[in-house]
Amino acid sequence: MTTSLSLEFFPPKTPEGADKLRAVRQKLYALAPEYCSVTFGAGGSTQEGTLDTVREIVGEGYAGVPHLSCIGQTKDTIRQRLASYRDAGVKRIVALRGDLPSGYGLGGEFRYASDLVTFIREETGEHFHLAVAAYPEVHPQAKSPQADLDAFIAKVQAGANTGITQYFFNADAYFRFVEDLRRRGVETPVVPGIMPITNSSQLLRFSDACGAEVPRWVRSRLQSFGDDAAAIKDFGADVVTALCRRLLDGGAPSLHFYTLNQSVATLEVLRRLGIA
Repeated sequence: MTTSLSLEFFPPKTPEGADKLRAVRQKLYALAPEYCSVTFGAGGSTQEGTLDTVREIVGEGYAGVPHLSCIGQTKDTIRQRLASYRDAGVKRIVALRGDLPSGYGLGGEFRYASDLVTFIREETGEHFHLAVAAYPEVHPQAKSPQADLDAFIAKVQAGANTGITQYFFNADAYFRFVEDLRRRGVETPVVPGIMPITNSSQLLRFSDACGAEVPRWVRSRLQSFGDDAAAIKDFGADVVTALCRRLLDGGAPSLHFYTLNQSVATLEVLRRLGIA
């Protein structure tokens, strides 16, 4: 069985980081990814770096996919950004509400990702394949699980083609989310976002900040390894490989890896799955 994969990077902040990311991409291209997405900092703080990295990926012969967040943006700035993406040969966008840098009010002409999806469709028709965020464990700012599901469905009704989830370690949460969508008549593919485990404290900090649940047994095992980096990476690869296998066996359409601009952990999981 052929498994479709996509990879996510963030824009490097230094020339050294850019060189390192180029080397990482070359290793990961061996996986033949369907596309490589590039994040867009809070309030668009990395927007030039996002576009530069996407252009490089396109120049390397792969589909470069920018993230585009709308909070704090105007219709004119989004319109200009869409034109830049078209000029760069971009065919896909990950359309997000996004977070503002701390200290900012809401601002801008968009409140929700569904507003951004509607605007992109009005401006560019079907030129872009639009992916949007999904939250199997419920967005931390959602009023309720039902409200969160409604928000995802609103993005689909506005014209989104696919969902990509926040990372998670509980496959049941993903399957329940998809089941709830199907029950509502929504057949949009939802791709699981996969976070390799390489660093215990970093993972727990990330997860606490974004509302992703790390199961108690995983958290306890990670903490028991202390500073044993090799043990953390081996255990992490076991956990994530088992998760991916269950997701694929259960019908997940593909896998989207949050690489954190590294190659080793993603390659190891896919090697264990028999994909790499």
